[in-house]
Order: sequence, then structure tokens, then C-alpha cells
Amino acid sequence: MEQGKGSLLQLAAKPLPERTLRLSGISPRTMKEHYKLYEGYVKKVNEVRSKMTGVDRNAANPTYSEYRALKRGETFALNAVKLHELYFAQLGGKGGIPTGRIAELLQRDFGSFENWLAEFKAAGKSARGWAILAYDQNYGHLFNFITDSQHDGNVLQASLILPMDVYEHSYFIDYGTERAKYIDAFFDNLDWSVVNRRIHESAPRRPILQLFSR
Repeated sequence: MEQGKGSLLQLAAKPLPERTLRLSGISPRTMKEHYKLYEGYVKKVNEVRSKMTGVDRNAANPTYSEYRALKRGETFALNAVKLHELYFAQLGGKGGIPTGRIAELLQRDFGSFENWLAEFKAAGKSARGWAILAYDQNYGHLFNFITDSQHDGNVLQASLILPMDVYEHSYFIDYGTERAKYIDAFFDNLDWSVVNRRIHESAPRRPILQLFSR
């Protein structure tokens, strides 16, 4: 829920889904610590937006200014809030092979579920922040991409379907440096029904902004 404050909305943290404390291979301690980070991002969004009301806009410049620092911090924290809410909501399932619309689109766009999974796991091993399956609203297909920071690397007009956090905080308590084992555990707990709901909500949908007239 958001609380209005002029044009600067104040966010409220959503509760951690209870089922995320009963995962296989990802401990309750990891999830509770992970949730604390999410709460911290919510607080930072609100802190930044509160400070924006008093910042000196005339001093803004691209090298360093308080305004620039606040705006960069705002997008980092705001993307972190949204990514973590998607991340928590999709955990607590039974994993396995997906069915339904997401299975059809993975087959269409990657040749097979196995091909997509191999590519996504490689993305998860390569990213410094997140591996994300998204639906491109302009071109009408699924694709994987990575981000090394929560406010850099995101693709315009692409709906996030399945984000996987690969920052160390998501697995270090349980697996140390063995990220691949965490990735396997992530998929063991994935709720494909949530992913299917997202794809139905996202595709097909006319893009908000058309790139070029054709």
C-alpha cells in the first residue's frame, strides 16, 4: 500500500508470505534476513523522497550533486522493492516442469523448456544481481536478461515474468559460495502458477509506447 504525500508517494512494506518459511533447501533464516533487506529498501525509498522536497535543484549537475545522488538512490531502492516483491511471491511452489501458457511460450521462443532452463541458469551464474525472464511488449516474445545492479540493465517495456535474485544475500547462509546449488533450490520451490498468472496478465498486451510507426 502506498500513502500519498503530494507527488512523492510513500511506500509500505508488504508482509513476507508465510509459505516462504517452509521452503526446501532455502532456510527460514535466509528468508527472514532477505526480507529485512527488502524492508530496508522500502525505508530508503521513503527517506529519499522525503529529502527530495528540500534538495537544491539549482545545484543539480551530472558530476556530483545532492539531487543526482538522491535520484540514483531512489531508482536503486525502488527497483529493489519491486523485484523482491515479485521474488517472494513466486516461492513456495513445487517446482518441476511448467504447464499452461508459460510452457507454450518457452517452447515457442527457446525451442524447449530444457533449452530455456539451461540458458536461464547460465544467466543466474553470470549475473551480479538478478537473472530475469521477461516478456517484451514491443516484439512479443520472452527473453532472459541479467542486471548487475538493481537500477541498471532493465529493458524498457518488458514485463518481468520470473526474477531470480543472485546477490550473495539470497544464498550465502545456506550455500556459501556454491551459487549453482541455490539456483537448483530456487527452481525446486518455484510456483509456476504465479508465473503463468503473470504471463497471462502481460501477454499479449499492446505496448504503452509504440517505438516507431510502421
